[in-house]
Amino acid sequence: MPITSVETLVQRANECVKTLSPQRALELDSEQKAILVDIRDIRELNREGRIADAVHAPRGMLEFWFDPECNYHREIFDQPDKTFILFCAAGWRSALAARTLLEMGFANIAHIDGGFGAMKDVGATIVAREEK
Repeated sequence: MPITSVETLVQRANECVKTLSPQRALELDSEQKAILVDIRDIRELNREGRIADAVHAPRGMLEFWFDPECNYHREIFDQPDKTFILFCAAGWRSALAARTLLEMGFANIAHIDGGFGAMKDVGATIVAREEK
């Protein structure tokens, strides 16, 4: 059986996941209608910085932190009135992660087209990892 490529998986995810422009994601965040969720690895945050006000939820822990039945659950994700907008470096991991959260039953999930790089390009406020 042939292997399905990552590119194909991302394409399939993007067909069912709401994708937002960086500008729209920042608008929703500033209107307090959304929570930006940075799923990049901690080394990426340390190297590149982070978006001000974004919550860090590493990709490897995302499902555990969202699941209210899990011992690792984080209360920040108990806000059904907010849209959780995921982003990674370029938009591939966040598409896959958003699809997984949709499959888990979460409704208000989206991801950012172009990820952190696109957010920087539109002038999002970047802060060093230590500043929180």
